[in-house]
Amino acid sequence: MPRMWIAFASIGLGLLCAANANAAREPVLKQIQLPHSYYWREMYLPQLSSGPSAAAFLPDGKSVVYSMAGSLWRQALGSDDASELTHGPGYDYQPDVAPDGRSLIFVRHDQDALELWRLDLTTGKQQQLTRSGVSNVEPRLSPDGRQLAFVSTRADEHGDNAGRFNLYLADVTDAGLANIRPLVANRQSKIDRYYYSTFDHAVNPSWSPDGKRIVYVGNPEVAWGSGDLWSVSVSDPNDRYRVLVEETTWAAKPEFAPDGKRLLYSSYQGRQWHQLWLTTATGQSPLPLTFGEFDRRNARWSRDGQRVLYISNEQGNSSLWLQDVIGGKRQQITANSRHFQRPIAELRLQLRDDRGQPLAARVTALASDGRHYGPDDSWLHADDGFDRRQQAHEHHYFHCQQRCVLTAPVGELTLIIQHGFAMSIAQQTLQLKPGSRELTVTLHDNALPAEFGSHLSADLHVHMNYGGQYRQQLAGLAAQAQAEDLDVVYNLIVNKEQRIPDIGEFKTTADQFGPTTIFQGQEFHTSYWGHLGLLHLDDHYLTPDFSSYRHTALASPYPHNGVIADLAHEQQALMGYVHPFDWRIVPEQEKKLTNLLPVDVALGKTDYYELVSFADHLATAEVWHRLLNLGFKLAAAAGTDAMTNYASLRGPVGLNRVFLAVEKPSPTALKAAIKNGHGFVSNAPLLGLTVNGVAPGDTLQLPAGATRVEIHAAVRSNTPVPMVEILHNGKVLKRIKTDRSGMRADFSGALELTESGWILLRAYNPEPHALVQDLYAYGSTNPVWLELPGKPQRAPEDAAYFLRWIDRIIDDAGQRTDYNTEQEREKTLQYLRAGRAVFEEKAKPAAK
Repeated sequence: MPRMWIAFASIGLGLLCAANANAAREPVLKQIQLPHSYYWREMYLPQLSSGPSAAAFLPDGKSVVYSMAGSLWRQALGSDDASELTHGPGYDYQPDVAPDGRSLIFVRHDQDALELWRLDLTTGKQQQLTRSGVSNVEPRLSPDGRQLAFVSTRADEHGDNAGRFNLYLADVTDAGLANIRPLVANRQSKIDRYYYSTFDHAVNPSWSPDGKRIVYVGNPEVAWGSGDLWSVSVSDPNDRYRVLVEETTWAAKPEFAPDGKRLLYSSYQGRQWHQLWLTTATGQSPLPLTFGEFDRRNARWSRDGQRVLYISNEQGNSSLWLQDVIGGKRQQITANSRHFQRPIAELRLQLRDDRGQPLAARVTALASDGRHYGPDDSWLHADDGFDRRQQAHEHHYFHCQQRCVLTAPVGELTLIIQHGFAMSIAQQTLQLKPGSRELTVTLHDNALPAEFGSHLSADLHVHMNYGGQYRQQLAGLAAQAQAEDLDVVYNLIVNKEQRIPDIGEFKTTADQFGPTTIFQGQEFHTSYWGHLGLLHLDDHYLTPDFSSYRHTALASPYPHNGVIADLAHEQQALMGYVHPFDWRIVPEQEKKLTNLLPVDVALGKTDYYELVSFADHLATAEVWHRLLNLGFKLAAAAGTDAMTNYASLRGPVGLNRVFLAVEKPSPTALKAAIKNGHGFVSNAPLLGLTVNGVAPGDTLQLPAGATRVEIHAAVRSNTPVPMVEILHNGKVLKRIKTDRSGMRADFSGALELTESGWILLRAYNPEPHALVQDLYAYGSTNPVWLELPGKPQRAPEDAAYFLRWIDRIIDDAGQRTDYNTEQEREKTLQYLRAGRAVFEEKAKPAAK
């Protein structure tokens, strides 16, 4: 097939199709009915990675089977030669070898489900064991091979528990699985939870050597963790007890030693990273077996109890290790020579820009077998959702640093290559033949006209490490940013349950990696008042970095966000509200409304607002526009909330970014540009706007009697944004028609104004697009502020809206009984009333 690069508006492959009115982006494995899919999917479910992700010994202890790059592999210990055992369709994970060594059971992710399969190791024959269309994971065969324990989101025999993780047993027969039944009864907790379902779950099963009991992780009455270690009798499910209180974030995976006296599990107790620990079968006095500032997880015993296999991210990517229990001698298991089931080819890829200069970029490589591929040394990432009307599965991708080499099956290979927003997206389909092939790709400029000035792009909300598969470091974060054409990154250090993975990275100065500047900031967690971003703290990290954690010693709603803002401002930092609203806020209809944003804005505590973020942009914009209408000069900003060490990533770093009108990334310049709104925010389109030559963030003062303004506007996008609008005080002043591609728009002309206030330009697509890893494409400039003498802006209806909002907050906060002291309660209510008074004044009718 000839090389042919095309604009993305005209893609004709089955991979992508035109959006339609019923299109909707939904999470991967949407049948799982649990909150916060971006946590359990990454921290619990198996992920596609170029390195190993799970392993098991063969009974003789001389060979191992492991999952890697979506296939299962077999390798003799002491050898670097691996043979591929399975090759889809889909991606294969979590092998468990039968006690007789003749077969294994594994998990296959295909057709939007995770199903159990059996592989005959002698003949290579595969047999599908479940056809439930849900998620079935963690298969573990009993010591005699006659029963299987596994975790499933299937409904139980009463039709209950569908969509939640629970522990099931099945009899193993030649024909497949029989008598599938839940081992742990469906149970609803008596306490409320935030990150987890109100119903308990049961995960991480492991058999006792005698086959009589199963140890697992469960969370009865656990508010903030994935659970404690429990033991249950196989013959009597009512016979169960807690073995060990342990906060696990999905990774404990307890494993009985062959002697039945010890439990091996993964824990981060007292530290920031998971290591391997040992306790007794009854949970006495746990002690660490391994140490290190990285993760060791997914451990398995050898049959003689002398060694353990585990997965580590000490090198950044996942890797497989074998370690002696006594003495600690260890060796890495690497597959330097691989025998594939299918003919394969090698592609050597080089990336360039229009000037012929080397370029780093994000690459998606989809092969003829329907699977995604990447270089052996790359980190594979996956989108967190997709529109099932546009594509059959989520995108996987990797970052190519100018040159990279990938191996894929012979046949058709489709490449999609992206480098930020100012270059067009490139796509090519080519035919791979056995051997090696070179390919050079040039990405073309798609920047705004020069008249709108230069901007630095910044992602204000990134988590370098957050409990993911990989171990990220600053240089790796910078490399990802460079591939995404991102200039500035703010790593917001934050807790995940009991740990703060990047706490050791906190500093008050920037790190520079070539063109990339990285600052360490902080996210303050309170899901009661709303999450905050704290940028440019000049002295210390604020601890505790959360409040209002129910059912803990930090349950009090105090400190509220206004207190945190004051502490941040004492350090010359900026405070902003992050990922604000997932739906349109109607104060009187909300089941619960405690977000403190309007109060903090009214009292001058808030410096910026993530308009484009991990939220719904139009719903978030509606709240922002109301605040602007009341004269609050709250700057729009943007942050992805990317967890850059995730395999299933919430967007690549820079997915949501703010473009700031600054020349150099000095703290002073950046702080001023962010707070004053000098720029625009986007997840796809670039936007340029001037009003009488005045740029966003500044104020235009018109002479008396003047009502017309000269507007210049432009939009450049690498995906379609058919809705391009100039807004005046929240209402459409002018709709601008795009070109046929929907990706370019220009306007110059005079428009009539009726009152003071603000003007901004926005562009969006109400439908999702396969190459925008967000709900939909959206961009907005900050406002140009307008002063028309004798024509003041008033918005009493917006003030009344926020009064209804604050009344809901006061009512809820007043009923809380978990303040530490009455003084905390009264200070909080006084603060709320002070904010309400500001809106009360703005709601008054204009004086005649």
